Amino acid sequence: MQAPQAIANWRSYARLLPYLRPYLGRLLVVLAVSLLSTAMGLAQPFLSKLLIDDALLQRNMNALVAIGLAMVGVTVANYALNILASYRYISTSADMLFDIRVALLRHLQTLSPRFYSRFRLGDLMSRINSDVSDIQRVTADTMLSVLSNLLMLVGGVVIMLWLDWQLFVLAVVLLPACVALFLYYQKKLDRLTRTMRERGADLGSLLVDTVMGMRVISSLNAARHETERFRTRNSAFVEAMLRMQVTSFMAGAVPGTLLAVTTSGVILYGGYQIIAGTMSIGTLVAFMAYQSRLFGPIQTLMGLVSGLSSARVSLARIFELFDTEAEVHEAAQARPFTGLKDAIRFEDVAIAHEGRAILEHFDLTIERGSFCALLGPSGVGKSTLADLLVRYLDPGSGTIRLDGVPLREFKIFDLRQHVILLDQTHYLFNDTIGANIAFALPDTPRAAILAAAHQAGLDPLLERLPRGLDTPAGERGLALSAGERQRIALARALLRRPDVLILDEPTAALDPETERRIALGLRAALPDATILAITHRPALAEVAERVIAIENGRAVEVRAPQPMRTGTDA
Repeated sequence: MQAPQAIANWRSYARLLPYLRPYLGRLLVVLAVSLLSTAMGLAQPFLSKLLIDDALLQRNMNALVAIGLAMVGVTVANYALNILASYRYISTSADMLFDIRVALLRHLQTLSPRFYSRFRLGDLMSRINSDVSDIQRVTADTMLSVLSNLLMLVGGVVIMLWLDWQLFVLAVVLLPACVALFLYYQKKLDRLTRTMRERGADLGSLLVDTVMGMRVISSLNAARHETERFRTRNSAFVEAMLRMQVTSFMAGAVPGTLLAVTTSGVILYGGYQIIAGTMSIGTLVAFMAYQSRLFGPIQTLMGLVSGLSSARVSLARIFELFDTEAEVHEAAQARPFTGLKDAIRFEDVAIAHEGRAILEHFDLTIERGSFCALLGPSGVGKSTLADLLVRYLDPGSGTIRLDGVPLREFKIFDLRQHVILLDQTHYLFNDTIGANIAFALPDTPRAAILAAAHQAGLDPLLERLPRGLDTPAGERGLALSAGERQRIALARALLRRPDVLILDEPTAALDPETERRIALGLRAALPDATILAITHRPALAEVAERVIAIENGRAVEVRAPQPMRTGTDA
């Protein structure tokens, strides 16, 4: 993806202010402590001058003891203040990092399934983890580091000019060249950083893809093929990383060499003045100490510029996600939805995807409490219809109404509490079977979980497992069969007692007899609910009260409403 032009501008950092603003008070405390620590650091070289000139050379024992104690006190205070500032900073920055990630996750939850079908999982995880961490680190460090290093720089310059202005001129004569070279290399680093991040995301996506497809790889004996794919992407990542490391080394080594030349000049000129008797040894020692501390803040400040520039890469990648428009927006004055009272109506609904019409002039009424089966081959729009009902998508034209009210006017949270979609993925979390059934309902009584499991046909599984509901489902539920995962997902939906239950291929992994038994049990489990079953399987359609097919984007009545068949019907 191409980063938006606005992100490439330094002003884009203003978009981080909402995440920084709640913590300004805490950051100001950290800043004050850090500035006091910096002042302590400025005092140390001057104490060295006094130690040499006023104590050692004057053979003054009292001065020696006093200066020695002062050095110890300043050092201990400096360490203590640094520890306090670091502790407070880590606490504050961790909270800010959490806020950014939560905001990003909340935004991602508003995006439609289409977004996730086209976005690489490894790249997405890289942005949520690495890029957010980089932004948090740079932005939280910047205010603290800039002000403390500026104080160190200004204080050092003032003291060096006071000690010897000629030495100061000699010490900084090559500084402009150092800065120019540093900035030159930083521009190269910007480009290489983005390249490395992209190659890292490529590698991460491949690893996720390989791990999730391990059964396929093993069954097709494709281990060598996957190893070669990994080798190719890893080589590209390593090459990008090495290029960045070499450039990073040059960014420090070349200016550092020039700084070493100026240090040699200071030593020679300062030594000449000492021999000539125009400068004390303590003054030269203190000057060189300040000089070494002077270049430190300059390099740090240039590094901060580099860090901010580098973080713009991460900023661009993160705000690409934030700037991805949700396909569904809640109305400003959305009304609550308390459950279906009358009927669901599709009125002249149309929707297209990538230029291809999926539904056209689609009209359908589903009465409250009915059990409908929706038939049709793959790609005719059955799953799209389900996504429309839970507002993962909105139609391009036409209206969907619940009890006569347009679907868009309801609060999305309320809608998805009462209209539940059980899709074909049947995703389980790495937790117990019971926790997966009661996912996001932590206070659910165990008896209610067992009742939902019974209604979903899980009794044979739970009787076979020694730990029953407390049995781990494994990563993505892979410790269980596909049919068992389907039934657990169904129990999860039944536990929520929805007004409308949409089942997208709910029994695809089950045998016909189990499928029929579960289908018949749905009505007993939810006697008043409206059930819409999207299926290719005849058993589910046979027990439905009404059968509808989608042909050429429109609803076609296959079997008119009739009483739902029972287990005794032949």
